[in-house]
Amino acid sequence: MTRTTPSSRMLVWWLPLLLLQGSATLAWAATPASILAKYEKLAGAPGSPERGKKLFTTDFKQVLGWTCSSCHTEDPSRRGQDQLKEKPIEPLAPAANPKRLTNPVHVDATLNVNCADVVGRKCTAQEKADLMAWLISVKPR
Repeated sequence: MTRTTPSSRMLVWWLPLLLLQGSATLAWAATPASILAKYEKLAGAPGSPERGKKLFTTDFKQVLGWTCSSCHTEDPSRRGQDQLKEKPIEPLAPAANPKRLTNPVHVDATLNVNCADVVGRKCTAQEKADLMAWLISVKPR
């Protein structure tokens, strides 16, 4: 009979959970291009960088009077500043900040909140595709 130690029993119990956690983390990791592809599929049309830039800089005359560029600057390859908390915001363009736009759940949640504040409603899949297409196209200056 093989005798197991407490640490080996713990390993048997935790190893599958650690492997599952690792695979879940990998499942959530994405590229900006794959997130763009998801929105394009939902919209049924390709994203337009031109429309994305226009959406990013348009004042929709909401209560706060903000545009996306109010916090993220008109050049999303540069740092911005949160207008309420006055905290710095890292660059939004993936070319300037490779960590940006790599978590599809975070991207979708952030767009939903920010579209509500800036546009006054949830953005459509087409608008999200347009924003992603433009942000992917922005290169650092």
